[in-house]
Amino acid sequence: MNLMDMNTEVFYKINGLSEELPLLNQPMIYIASYTLYVLILAVVYYLIKGSQNRIMAVSAMLSVGVAVLLGRVAGIFHSNNQPFAELPNVNQLIEKAVNNSFPSDHTMIFFAVCFTFFLFKKPGRYLWMALACLVGFSRIWVGVHYPGDIIVAAILAMLSAYLLFVTVSKLKLRNRKEQLELPITKEKDF
Repeated sequence: MNLMDMNTEVFYKINGLSEELPLLNQPMIYIASYTLYVLILAVVYYLIKGSQNRIMAVSAMLSVGVAVLLGRVAGIFHSNNQPFAELPNVNQLIEKAVNNSFPSDHTMIFFAVCFTFFLFKKPGRYLWMALACLVGFSRIWVGVHYPGDIIVAAILAMLSAYLLFVTVSKLKLRNRKEQLELPITKEKDF
């Protein structure tokens, strides 16, 4: 079995849950569509909460930009439309325009921001990562992404978040060293 066959098989298993567990469809639709607003509010909150939080929020936003850029490059090398546009019998629960769904932009945004929060060791960091995973899972559940779209998006986003975290950490360390250096004093003539 090749990767695309596995991707399709796993997609059908997850998307099929929407028919087996219809009570979860509304929560999954909400998570797949509207939790982005919660994430935006969290970033805005951290932007205004203090300098350390501001650094984290700016790092999160920059990591989103880097992840999306990496995603565009990945999309040049591989392309697939959404499952509902390519496969029969998909339970599509939300409307989405047909385009290249590889990798998932929605998932990249969530993983870039949530992994940044995780790296900066904010309280609730595991909950942020769980939310990112849940958003990725919900995008498959509602029929708009393959598992491969989600996995690659998560990897690219976490890579970009990590690179920005390391860069910010080095800048902070360099600034600390500069602050600790003693100023050169001139000798006074007596």
